[in-house]
Amino acid sequence: MRILIVEDDESIAELERDYLNMSGYECDIAMCGDTGLALALKNNYELIVLDLMLPGMGGFDLLRELRSHKETPVIIISAKGDDIDKIRGLGLGADDYMVKPFSPGELVARVKMRIERYNKLVGLNIKNDKGRLLSIRNLEIDRDARRVFVGGDEKILPNKEFDLLLFLAENPNRVFSKDLLFDRVWGMEAVGDVSTVTVHIRRIREKIETDTGKPDFIETVWGAGYRFMR
Repeated sequence: MRILIVEDDESIAELERDYLNMSGYECDIAMCGDTGLALALKNNYELIVLDLMLPGMGGFDLLRELRSHKETPVIIISAKGDDIDKIRGLGLGADDYMVKPFSPGELVARVKMRIERYNKLVGLNIKNDKGRLLSIRNLEIDRDARRVFVGGDEKILPNKEFDLLLFLAENPNRVFSKDLLFDRVWGMEAVGDVSTVTVHIRRIREKIETDTGKPDFIETVWGAGYRFMR
């Protein structure tokens, strides 16, 4: 899972990154608000750790602009402990607010908690909209119309690509072997072999992933199969 740290103090940013790395998170660091916003809009992060006092675009402005495009969880980290700043940050859509100095262990715990809560909320929304629209981060799958959108842009998927994507998305965080995917999507009596699964996964990734080398949705579990990450 990837996390974005937007912090202009290099020593603090590296400390946060090191502790999050030890807990299994991959981290990108942005040293100014403008770079942070560009990365946040371009990539699909599980969470953003955001300082308020930044060169260029400030933290509040970054958060306001981010919320007009994405619902990525945000934890504000700030030396400003005034209630008015906390209220403003939470009012703009931040999920949590921590005051410097803080315990790196507490940051890791809050990051984990906020990601888990967000994923549960996304899962609840998926269940409540089971009849038609499946929304996961910037990916939307319209079951009835058999249409797929990424960031609002429609991606054309032939029937089996759509069926394979939908099956994986409806069964997130589980590893499926190529044999099982072939049976579920193509049927046990289908003509062909499991190598077609690999080809279809590659084509799907080319359409829905920002970087096919570092997929945000369909992960290869070497020696086991594929897993849809939610």
